[in-house]
Amino acid sequence: MNRSDPLETARRILEQGTRLSEDRPGLRARDIATAIDVSEGEWVAARVGNGVIRLDRRVRELVAALPALGRVMVLTRNETAIHERKGRFEHIRTDGHVGLVLNKEIDLRLFFDHWRHAFAVEETVRSGHRRSFQFFDASGEAVHKIYLLEESDATAFDALIAAHRAEDQNAGIAVCPIIERACGAPEAVDIDAFRRDWATLHDVHDFAGMLRRHDVARLDALTLAEPCFVDCLPAASLMPALKKAAERALPIMVFVGNRGCIQIHSGPVANLRAMEAWDNVLDPDFNLHVRRELIVDAYVVRKPTADGIITALEFYDGTGRHVLQIFGVRQEGAPESADWRALTAEMLSATEAA
Repeated sequence: MNRSDPLETARRILEQGTRLSEDRPGLRARDIATAIDVSEGEWVAARVGNGVIRLDRRVRELVAALPALGRVMVLTRNETAIHERKGRFEHIRTDGHVGLVLNKEIDLRLFFDHWRHAFAVEETVRSGHRRSFQFFDASGEAVHKIYLLEESDATAFDALIAAHRAEDQNAGIAVCPIIERACGAPEAVDIDAFRRDWATLHDVHDFAGMLRRHDVARLDALTLAEPCFVDCLPAASLMPALKKAAERALPIMVFVGNRGCIQIHSGPVANLRAMEAWDNVLDPDFNLHVRRELIVDAYVVRKPTADGIITALEFYDGTGRHVLQIFGVRQEGAPESADWRALTAEMLSATEAA
């Protein structure tokens, strides 16, 4: 699609998307956008003035004011996994490079540099009338969404829209591809130095810094690590791991992220269902939807810390993108659960026996 004239482009997107949504009622916004070969952000922005209001760029202030909404549902996704959690915004920090929401219900890491477009969206879907705040990066990919529930404060939602309504209410946005920084080739890494750094980690949060220092991609790092720190699992290991956790009512931490947000669930999982191409957790306050065929690699990854070894299950797509990870729930400063470590050991034993 020729995007040289933003207003004309928005008009064409709205026309095509509306026609498709009328022909296929219930089709999700992301699927509509894919079908007409635009980003989801472009499809949402094309509807400004038709149930969509453009918001200003003061997203940090908007996030800081979200406790006024009461209980909501938050959604963060990537191409492979969708993470939905109900709860309240509390314990918010919006200063610094990474914003934080540190609540057991809603637990987020917010990379605001990627929050380029913000909208208030009102729409009718299969489940009824729905209102939300939606945020997109420079390429038009969704980084985070916040949906009102029946018990949410709709008056506070309207007040936030009024406070953050942008002067420009023309339809459309200009998007540009995001060029991810390429890491160095694995063969260029000083393996001995890299392995020493891994073996002397003091905190799981130091892992990303270690990757940057050695200029190595995360998936490549797993192939270079000492074998005692990494084990390969079958790509289809997610549902078996979730089933083991559910059977034992074992609290776990489920991370799903994209370049603008990481969203975390902490607690048990119970209602697991495989439906068509998706593996799902369908609990009252936590939903997870994973397109199983897009997971290509899975690993057990161990990181040394001051509290002992911390073990994660990590899942990657066909591009090497880290799409989902699971830990056992633990208190800061405490060792990880022996039950969680036993679960990961069982996953490995089952793999070796197969």
